[in-house]
Amino acid sequence: MKRFFFFILTSALVTVVMVGCAHYPVNQPLNQVDPQGGYRARFTGSPGNSESLSLYLTFSGGGTRAAALSYGVLEELRKTEVVIDGRKRRLLDEVDGISSVSGGSFTAGYYGLFGDRIFEDFESKFLKKSIQGALTRRTLFNPINWFRLYSDTFDRSDLAAEYYDKHVFEGKTFGDIAARKGPFIMMNATDMTHGLRIGFDQDVFDVICCDLSRFPVARAAAASSAVPMLLSPITIRNYAGTCGFKPLEGFEEMFERSSISERQSERQLFLANNIAPFLDSQKKPYIHLVDGGVADNLGLRAVLDRIIARGSVWELIKGTPREKVNKVVFVVVNAETQPDTKWERSEGVPPIGAMMSAYSSIGIERYNQETIALLKENVKSWADEIRTQRCKGETVSTAPGSCGDIQFYVVDVRFDALKDETERMYFKRLPTAFKLPPEQVDQLREVAHRLLVNSDEYQRFLRDLK
Repeated sequence: MKRFFFFILTSALVTVVMVGCAHYPVNQPLNQVDPQGGYRARFTGSPGNSESLSLYLTFSGGGTRAAALSYGVLEELRKTEVVIDGRKRRLLDEVDGISSVSGGSFTAGYYGLFGDRIFEDFESKFLKKSIQGALTRRTLFNPINWFRLYSDTFDRSDLAAEYYDKHVFEGKTFGDIAARKGPFIMMNATDMTHGLRIGFDQDVFDVICCDLSRFPVARAAAASSAVPMLLSPITIRNYAGTCGFKPLEGFEEMFERSSISERQSERQLFLANNIAPFLDSQKKPYIHLVDGGVADNLGLRAVLDRIIARGSVWELIKGTPREKVNKVVFVVVNAETQPDTKWERSEGVPPIGAMMSAYSSIGIERYNQETIALLKENVKSWADEIRTQRCKGETVSTAPGSCGDIQFYVVDVRFDALKDETERMYFKRLPTAFKLPPEQVDQLREVAHRLLVNSDEYQRFLRDLK
């Protein structure tokens, strides 16, 4: 009997200790804002990249399905050789940036850290591995984790981040991505309270005085893929007001003004109002991040918001090597889903699961269409603006090498481009979990090659390069 009580007492003490010690890793504060340092887009890029071409990729959410589709696009870009500025280059080497969400963030993050190594071991480490099963085993069959999950400051996504850190991203940080001198990787999550897109970029993290260079890529991926209800939010601390951060010129006034001047669009005011709550760390000391798809499932808003915040596309590129760019390409990799229409043929009330699935997919897909339409509309005005600014005092000409030589291309890689309806529906109805049979991963890789190569816009870009 004494042994029994001793066992109970010891177990209780262990539980208290484990629960008390379980805490998410705290993000590191930034002592002083340094616009000339840190993980910022202007300090990244592959050596030898052409200044006449800007190539950006966006990887959508959608679990392993999205990760595999994005991976297939990288494979196709790797084998595509082009001649730029008189030099033969792989098109993959010309990628300047990747903006990603949820499942797409794993492909983006891994490529950002390890470059071409992704083609050697990413399939075995992630794409063709049951990540979902591995996380379930860590939760159900490790008694230590049972106790840790009782803590108020440690939950399922923290456990997932630990797994990604050890088995996928090898303990690397955003500082390691910067050190590799590859494309800029913008992983995106969503602030749970305000629904604001949070990009993992030092320009964004300056607002909360956090040093992103020391932030684990694994935790960013966990935040970007923290599907509400299935996974818990990833928490970061807000140190705003401690590092000398000042909002972009003009934003200070917008915080306190109800009217909008000619130079301050309604969208700019909207962005300013979204940033305002993060500037007060006393009222908002913690930020809880969930799946990036809640705010933008394509990763495209990161591009649009950056231009809007600067006031115009010219203000963004003026004075940079990109000021004389001739071709700007956006490859949007969209692992879209197809809502289940079987309930339209049934008189019965759909179950809760079907309702929740429809609720999330309808909102995401309709928002995706609006975002792509917005990008396609904007690129026309961006091209006109660049021509106007570069051709001041000259005759506007669009001939190669002239001041008006600027072309935008929006390449939409999506299942809807498949002509065969059976094939199209097959891919759109694949599950969005982090677990797919190896043969389905290979099918997604193969269809990514086809979708990219068969894109009229992509072929137009390749012809124009010649």
